[in-house]
Amino acid sequence: MPLAQFVETAVEATLGRLGFEKPDAVIEQLGARWHKGKAVLHPADPTLQTKEVPLDVFFHKIVGVRNQLRVLEQKINAHPGLSDGEKVEMQQYITRCYGSLTTFNVLFKNKEEQFSSKGE
Repeated sequence: MPLAQFVETAVEATLGRLGFEKPDAVIEQLGARWHKGKAVLHPADPTLQTKEVPLDVFFHKIVGVRNQLRVLEQKINAHPGLSDGEKVEMQQYITRCYGSLTTFNVLFKNKEEQFSSKGE
């Protein structure tokens, strides 16, 4: 196997194991009805400008938060200096974060990719 191909395969496997996804894979997770859509934020003060964010950008950021939570969860579970009680306490915070993110489940194409209030 050529070295370049070996390195590419190893990097892809490592990123996959850590929960990082390719940007194209993220957009595939977005429900079809949201493709090319946008989130529009209207401030209460009419003198301020409305903010528009493409939904694919917004969705990519949400999935990025999910990926970082997964990595944090793995690091907590593997940390040798934390007691089991401390790990459980920190896991509860992560579970609450997942619960807060369930608001955005409407954006996901497949239910199994959605956030769960029980964690992932």
